[in-house]
Amino acid sequence: MMEKQLKITGLDCMDCAKGLESSVASMKNVNDAKLNFFDGMLTVRGDVDESEVRKLISALGYGVDDHDQTKLAPENEPNALVGFWRYLIQQVETQMALIAGGIVLISLVLGWVGVPNWAVVSLQIGALVLAGWPIARNGLMTLWINHTFNINFLMTIAGIGAVVIGEYAEAASLILLFDLAEALEGFTNARARGALSGLAALASSKAVKLENGHESLVPVEHLNIGDRILVRPGDRIPLDGIILEGQSDINQAPITGESLPVWKDEGDEVFSGTINGNGQLIVEVNRLVVDSTLHRIIEMVTEAQSRRSRSQKFIEKFAKYYTPAMVIFAVLMASVPPLLFGEPFFNTADGTRGWLHRALVLLVISCPCALVISTPVTMVASLTKAAREGVLFKGGIFVEALSRIKAFAFDKTGTLTKGEPKVVDCRSLECHGEEACESCDDMVALAYALERHSNHPLAQAIIEEAEWRGVTDRYAPAQNLTTRGGLGVEGIIDGEKMTIGSRRLFEAEHHIPSEVNEWVDQAESEGKTAMLVCDGQRVRGFMAVADQPRDDSKAVVEALNEMHKHTVMLTGDNAAVAAAIGKSVGMENVRANLLPGDKQDAVISLRDQFGAVAMVGDGINDTPALAAADLGIAVGGSGRAQAMATADVVLMAANLDKLPFAIKLSRFANRLIRQNIIFSLGSKLLVAVIAFLGYAPLWMAVLADMGVSLIVTLNGMRALRFKE
Repeated sequence: MMEKQLKITGLDCMDCAKGLESSVASMKNVNDAKLNFFDGMLTVRGDVDESEVRKLISALGYGVDDHDQTKLAPENEPNALVGFWRYLIQQVETQMALIAGGIVLISLVLGWVGVPNWAVVSLQIGALVLAGWPIARNGLMTLWINHTFNINFLMTIAGIGAVVIGEYAEAASLILLFDLAEALEGFTNARARGALSGLAALASSKAVKLENGHESLVPVEHLNIGDRILVRPGDRIPLDGIILEGQSDINQAPITGESLPVWKDEGDEVFSGTINGNGQLIVEVNRLVVDSTLHRIIEMVTEAQSRRSRSQKFIEKFAKYYTPAMVIFAVLMASVPPLLFGEPFFNTADGTRGWLHRALVLLVISCPCALVISTPVTMVASLTKAAREGVLFKGGIFVEALSRIKAFAFDKTGTLTKGEPKVVDCRSLECHGEEACESCDDMVALAYALERHSNHPLAQAIIEEAEWRGVTDRYAPAQNLTTRGGLGVEGIIDGEKMTIGSRRLFEAEHHIPSEVNEWVDQAESEGKTAMLVCDGQRVRGFMAVADQPRDDSKAVVEALNEMHKHTVMLTGDNAAVAAAIGKSVGMENVRANLLPGDKQDAVISLRDQFGAVAMVGDGINDTPALAAADLGIAVGGSGRAQAMATADVVLMAANLDKLPFAIKLSRFANRLIRQNIIFSLGSKLLVAVIAFLGYAPLWMAVLADMGVSLIVTLNGMRALRFKE
């Protein structure tokens, strides 16, 4: 089965996109067709001939963009009026509408100066045909292929009906106003799509490659892992990599949303799309362009558009029945009063609008364009705004859900704390307090052999301590490594089974000397994390590790409390350490000594107690809890592919300060959606009542449909400008 992708042009509304998608999906040998309205990309799977797909697209009045257009795109035009004019003159349909508009104006002038009525009417009908032909073609083709009424078919019927009742000028004006309103909607949606394309603009297309002492400018796609690139001051970093030479302040705001530049030195990682400061850097590429952080962000935001929120699913289901119901109601409105009550079918000489005219108004507003666009445009704007601020939502459903979370469960290490623990105490039973202790060095070397390949923050502390002591080469890496479910690690070193882990593990499986127990008690009372080491025969001693709360943790917990959200810490650490960290960040509800499975059970318990629960972790050892929560939130996604893969929401920076922003953005987006839905339905209901009473002209129906679509689009785009 083949897959083809085509860039569609001429899409003005969600209803258009759905109609085209359904038409292509109904073709012979097409297994599946998906059209993303916001980037115009049509994906077709099946054994269908591409030329046949293109022929159908053309027949429906749309185009396929085969080239990278160099003309000014509407989303890039800074002046909206100039951009809209350019948009009008670039579209064949709107060119025809502009010409038709000129003809209508000429006909009105000629009628005013006394030219015979037949000539004036001929010009108006000619303008109607010129402007209405693309609309009628699309409407009839959609009806023929999909057996559904779209707005173009309904407008065609309305235009013909206006001619039947003798309202030639109103018929032509109706179609012209519809053309211009749809063009304005298309222009506005194009600018909305530009918000997402702005993320792609952060990507560099070329990089300065260093090879054999020479510099060469190459496309980023030609770079491989291990290649060295030069990043000059002020340059945008083209690919993820590790700094080999140089140091500089890096503006990471495009990726993480951090307001201040971050100082980077040799050995630190830098990310594509970020901006170098004043220093010159030589960077070793560690990810290909398709795996880069920026590429993953763009890919995730694009995919997120297809994950619809509950509101969007409900609206689409509602819209499926709304239009047929309104069409039936319009038919009844046109027929029942004249047939049963002797009411006028056509407009009367005294200016009273007949029931056919009233039904035509109802027909025009029966298209659910405004309603259907009300949610997705808000979600896309919210997803894009969040990504710009360093928050990745994996779908509109998660944007909608975040503000409804009642309780937030936090992992401790790497989430509430910096995740950079240091070994602050190391004592072997053979140690006598000397500054350079061979027994302590040997215990650290054993621990290093067990933990040298682990990414866990506690393991990193041991690795750093072993490097400082210079004992990294004393033992070969441990074999047959086994993780003991969050309690520790064991493996074979020199034929003996060695273990490092918590006191809980050692109490169950080893004899702990009373002296070591006293040391551990003292360390834990001071808020330190203790790890014991066994060399296969006996407990050798312990190491104490201390981690510091993040600078922003307390402020974030306070912000959540002000929002009336419940907060709780879930940690595998002992109760004393957990209580000390909880107190420092202002969190009273602390649950300690939890294995990964216990955290999962705790999340379920919190849901029973409070309602919807979010689990906030760093993506390491939190997978069961993240999966059990209503919403999984990972911290530090810019440096951890695992975090980006496992969570529903990703905070790209290695801190929590964007969490309150994300919650407030979610609230704002939900408020915009409610406003859009109420306004869309309310305006249509109002016009329907006015039409029933006989006071609504046809142009009012167009404004109630296309005008409201424009308003809800602009309202939804307010999410792009959201500030806390």
